[in-house]
Amino acid sequence: NKLKEITKLLFFIIMIICEETLFGLSVYKQFSVKIVYIVAFSTPIAIFLNLITSAFKKKIVNGVITYTLVIILGLFFATNFIYYEVYNSILSIYSIGNGGQVFQFYETILEVIYKNWLVIGLFLLPIVILIILNIFKIIRFDKTNLKKVSIQMTLIIVIQVTTVLSINIFSDESVYSDREIYNDSTSLVMIAQRFGLLTANRLEIEELLINDEETVDVVNMLELEPQDTVQEIEYNVVDIDFETLIQNEKNQKIKNIHTYMSAQIPSNKNDYTGMFEGKNLIVFVAESLSNIAVREDVTPTLYKLYSEGFQFDNFYTPIFPVSTADGEYIADTSLIPKEGVWSLPRVENNYMPYSYANAFEKLGYSSNAYHNHTATYYNRDKYMKGMGYDSYLAAGNGLEDRMVVKRWPSSDLDMINVTVDDYINNEKFVAYYMTISGHLGYTETGNVMSDKNYSLVKDLPYSYRAKCYLAAQIELDKAVESLINKLTEAGKLEDTVIVISGDHYPYGLELDEINELSEYERDSVFNIYDMPFLIWNSEMEEPVKVSKIGSSLDILPTVLNLFGVEHDSRLLMGSDILSLSESLVILSDRSFITAKGRYNSITGTFEKSVEEDFDETAYIDRISKIIQSKYQISRLILENDYYRYLKDYI
Repeated sequence: NKLKEITKLLFFIIMIICEETLFGLSVYKQFSVKIVYIVAFSTPIAIFLNLITSAFKKKIVNGVITYTLVIILGLFFATNFIYYEVYNSILSIYSIGNGGQVFQFYETILEVIYKNWLVIGLFLLPIVILIILNIFKIIRFDKTNLKKVSIQMTLIIVIQVTTVLSINIFSDESVYSDREIYNDSTSLVMIAQRFGLLTANRLEIEELLINDEETVDVVNMLELEPQDTVQEIEYNVVDIDFETLIQNEKNQKIKNIHTYMSAQIPSNKNDYTGMFEGKNLIVFVAESLSNIAVREDVTPTLYKLYSEGFQFDNFYTPIFPVSTADGEYIADTSLIPKEGVWSLPRVENNYMPYSYANAFEKLGYSSNAYHNHTATYYNRDKYMKGMGYDSYLAAGNGLEDRMVVKRWPSSDLDMINVTVDDYINNEKFVAYYMTISGHLGYTETGNVMSDKNYSLVKDLPYSYRAKCYLAAQIELDKAVESLINKLTEAGKLEDTVIVISGDHYPYGLELDEINELSEYERDSVFNIYDMPFLIWNSEMEEPVKVSKIGSSLDILPTVLNLFGVEHDSRLLMGSDILSLSESLVILSDRSFITAKGRYNSITGTFEKSVEEDFDETAYIDRISKIIQSKYQISRLILENDYYRYLKDYI
């Protein structure tokens, strides 16, 4: 009888430990979690669940609650596994509570479930075990007494406090030590990998509820090393009196940001500064556009832009937890999105001086934004308002009156054809397009654009879904071709620059399908994020080959420099790729790529790409601190509407 009294508690403990272990193995493909932390953090949760399921006099009520919690836990772990398989990220509590837009693409989710039915079945196995234990009366659902409640509550407090104290006392002071990850990092991926999924979500909730004062470490990239020591270097900076701002500021958070910004090393002006000054700008953030789809035979217009324009051959677009929304935010703002929330709608009431709309408005440009999917998806309507566009047209606020938007996905070509006349006759204009035709799933039934263009790729020597992916991207190619034709007819082509980047890699394809189309073998950690960044103007006499490493965080400062737009590069988290600034690609799990090598934060390994000798440990620590600061500052800028404090200067 005594054994039966604790069977339910033991069941919860073993269940959570097994679920956490299975999640770590299936997601990270290795046993990377620290089992001592999994046991230590799982036990208080299990005791708490045991208390909840022993709170009522009626056994049937306790039984129903037990079954409900076991089902919820199993589905929670299974859902996070499915989400990670699709989006390569942990599902945040915020995203779950905001309508589940990420689950709209049910066909892809069903495909993941089908391919991983055994793993998902193991996540749900505790439900079956509970039924068996109940049938053989091995588990009891009796009401517990006050004495046992007191003992269990004491155990919860003692185990939790002891575990947290141990982390803080015995952990070292390195950037990605247990203490730093637990206390300071907001990376759900890293926390889940180190301490377990439930702990990651608990800390996420604490982060959302607690608004602590915080300091910011100021760690810079390397000082600029001018190639010509005779020529004086000019920088993309604005004369901001940070010293006075710091002295007069009473808000400690804002003072800390001022201090950080004042110490940053700006990007230098260069031979390409102002190259496109006075020209019009058309920006595409293209759904799932990878450089595997920039091909002379299949997408000749995109290939033309690459072959004649800027050729960024070491460019990366890392995926972040909110996939498209985060990819768009990074490219548009040169800020890292705040983790655990959707950053797009939080821009609504902020002052964003360096958005394309606001930066070019001061130069007399009109600005129009378009999206051929739902206007409110990811609250993009609020985002466009905050970014300052004169108008934003999408499905649901007027675009449906001009073109068919009920097909999935709708056509990028149609979007161009029905919107160009809005701005093409303006003296100066900025046009912004978030496309959708390249979205998963990559079948003729799952993507209308794949079906529409499949005849153009059906004879290529690739698998079916790889060909469907190319077919979907052909619609974007047709859209850009039509745009160029319309600009030519209006006499505006020479005076217009086209900028195209992808929002994230095509995660609707398996890695082996991506490698079918790739010119080299890509891995799932770094090279999968090798993506295009196209900048083209018809007056470019020859292509500009850029071998320097860059990422989507660098898009905005690079474009602003090319157009000669006055800005303070210290206020952006990326840098002009064409400048002398040190290269840095930041991945969402805090892994990174620089000119010296690649660091995998999950495995803790560094792969050098240069022959020079240097202290790898010190280098990793320095870059990791820079990354940590950029995450922190990006979040503080968004949360505190920081740029508004500089409005008198910028």
